[in-house]
Amino acid sequence: MANNAPDPGTDDPLSVRGVVPPTVTAFDEDESVDYEATAAHARFVVDRGAHGVFPLGTNGEFPLLTPDERDGVVEAVVEEIGDDAPVIAGVGAPSTRQTVAHAEHAERVGADGVVVVTPYYYPVDHDAAVTHYRRVAEAVDLPVYVYHIPSKTGNSLSLETLDALADIENLVGLKDSSKDVPWLGQAIDAHPELTFLAGSDSLLFPGLEVGCAGVVSAVANAFPELVVDLYESYDEGDEERARELQSEVYDVRSALKRGPYMAGVKTALGLRETGFDPGPLRSPLRTMDDDDREALRADLSDLDLL
Repeated sequence: MANNAPDPGTDDPLSVRGVVPPTVTAFDEDESVDYEATAAHARFVVDRGAHGVFPLGTNGEFPLLTPDERDGVVEAVVEEIGDDAPVIAGVGAPSTRQTVAHAEHAERVGADGVVVVTPYYYPVDHDAAVTHYRRVAEAVDLPVYVYHIPSKTGNSLSLETLDALADIENLVGLKDSSKDVPWLGQAIDAHPELTFLAGSDSLLFPGLEVGCAGVVSAVANAFPELVVDLYESYDEGDEERARELQSEVYDVRSALKRGPYMAGVKTALGLRETGFDPGPLRSPLRTMDDDDREALRADLSDLDLL
């Protein structure tokens, strides 16, 4: 029986665990949102074993979308996935007001939970962070998960601030992309009631070792089978195989990082011939040029992934 992986938090009604890819937002060539292909990508990862989906994370290019586009992405993914897997929608914005609006919309259209990135651009202190999350959590009956990615937001959460956030009734988990393993270890130790998710492909196996119940993996957007195999191997007690698969993930991660920022995942999906076209990234992000695309194809072929 699979039970070696850490358990979700005791306060998490969704008991989120396993592999939860931060699914992509697909675009047409004119950079308008392709909602059908966006939903198809969520179906692609779920059909290959993902335990949930997280639309409108970093890979979903959420800061580049209008509020209406963001709401449309959530609607499309919820409609496609239904009850097949939890849909935990990214709703964070710089302002509390807009975050609340996105969270309320996600609840109305049937999302199972919401992920709230720490506010970005302006500095946010302890009191502001606690007030922000409390207002969002009080606006909905859904479980709320913090998205901690200080390298992108400019705002990190102290362990003391996390203690205060944990007292908010329906705040039930945290996706950590800080890559600060001592911080993560202490947070997990202090809060068994919260579900923790490892948010970097560099720390999938280590995240499980330190107590994360699951992983939010960009590599899983393109190769969900690989990351699901890693998690399930770990859960079944085969940590040696899980370590080997983490090594393979490192190789894939390095290959995907070739060329412009974040272009690797959509390029790899195009190379897989999935039946849907994820299209370009939205400007100012850029796609890979032909040389980088062919080099990525060669790398992934060498890894037996194409």
